[in-house]
Amino acid sequence: MLKDYDFDDFENPYSSFKTKELGERLSRAQRLIGNLNIPVLIIVDGWESSGKGYVINDLVKELDPKHFKVSVFENPTEEERSRPFLWRFWNKIPGYGDFAIYDRSFYFKLFNNLSIDGEELEKDIKDISSIEKQLLDDKTIIIKFFLHQKEKTQQKRIDELKDDEYRSFMISERDEDQYDHYDEYLEHFDNILAKSDFTFSKWHVVSSEDKKDASDKVLGMTNDLIHQGIDRIMGMQKGGSRKELRDYLPQEKPLAELDLGLKLADEEYDELKDELQLEARELAFQLYTKGIPTVLVFEGVDAAGKGGAIKRLTREMDPRGYEVVTTSAPSELERDHHYLWRFYKNFPKMGEMKIFDRSWYGRVMVERVEGLAEMEEWDRAYAEINQMEEHLHNFGTLVLKFFIYIDKDEQLARFKDRETEPDKIYKLTDEDWRNREKWDDHIEAMNEMLVRTNTEHAPWIIVEGQQKEYARIKVLKTFIEHAQKILGQKD
Repeated sequence: MLKDYDFDDFENPYSSFKTKELGERLSRAQRLIGNLNIPVLIIVDGWESSGKGYVINDLVKELDPKHFKVSVFENPTEEERSRPFLWRFWNKIPGYGDFAIYDRSFYFKLFNNLSIDGEELEKDIKDISSIEKQLLDDKTIIIKFFLHQKEKTQQKRIDELKDDEYRSFMISERDEDQYDHYDEYLEHFDNILAKSDFTFSKWHVVSSEDKKDASDKVLGMTNDLIHQGIDRIMGMQKGGSRKELRDYLPQEKPLAELDLGLKLADEEYDELKDELQLEARELAFQLYTKGIPTVLVFEGVDAAGKGGAIKRLTREMDPRGYEVVTTSAPSELERDHHYLWRFYKNFPKMGEMKIFDRSWYGRVMVERVEGLAEMEEWDRAYAEINQMEEHLHNFGTLVLKFFIYIDKDEQLARFKDRETEPDKIYKLTDEDWRNREKWDDHIEAMNEMLVRTNTEHAPWIIVEGQQKEYARIKVLKTFIEHAQKILGQKD
């Protein structure tokens, strides 16, 4: 890709246009994608001192600043290092109808580590491919540029910056290191570009021997690629339902196999609860001191007892070490982004515990049943969620998902109980009754979710919730078992 690049054969098909004219064309494209509510992600990467700042400056000059944001990704901060690899990038993805321009990107770590190879390289490439594919499936236009230059050009630019008292600060150790080991980096970049030149998001190598030519070419290509992306997205929308293409309809119905008669005697519950809560507290402290992030997900049918289980689990834990994240309908800002965006923002850093009372699984349950997501959207969400949870696991996160189930009769009894008790009436909403009317649809969605997203690294624990006491003890025991296991792996 780079080693075979012919600088002498560089052609700029946009050379007949003035830079301002190219910028105005891109500005019109920006208004179009704003009207169509399509997000655009532009990545500008390349050699150090290759003119990334120059190119980005021209790229945004004629754009409406209310609808673009430039983010610079270099060495991660201490806060960013304490989070999963993709966390900082998810926080900067474009909203619908906006541009996000990355000066460097997810590729920064790979490009600047000559020693990365083997399993670590493949894992990072897989993580990057997942975020790009997920954004693309969410109708994001992704454009990736790599600015290429000759060794002597890099030397000249470094020397020019060194001689400029006002810009010498722009020279970093990376500039010097890349120049000192130009051939090694050339081969390294070539390898990374080849591995990440995905069919769904290709790299566009642009010669930056002449920065103005490079800038004009990036401007012109961005405009053309945006229009190609719009055509692709419009074609997707006209393609109709993919229902007939669904080749995976799990026959398993794990909820039908539960023994809802499981119970504990009051004395046994009281004895176990106190002991297990103290043990859970000690394990939570050990997870914190060893820097192990923890994600606990609680899902289930309405009135199954998620809140009560969370309360008993955390009863003796230090409240400074955990946070319960209650997931409700997305805000206007959250609806303006990919559905996973708001959850990435809440993922724990090292040592923290985040407990999600409902979660990203709303995509394949309530949004599916209520028609708030198209079938194409919720059907692909299973793979997207599995990829996200695998990414958390690869970071060393303990991921546990509890699904608490009660039958339809028990739910009705609890609804009526809430109606008659002043302390519980706030828990009962019109939405609960509407969901009950679609009980069979919800159970079908829940069964499919449990089968398709139960993985070794993020297992579902189905909890028999007919007796609340039994459910709470099972949650405590399961947390303790898995916390002990991951702590043992760290010793």
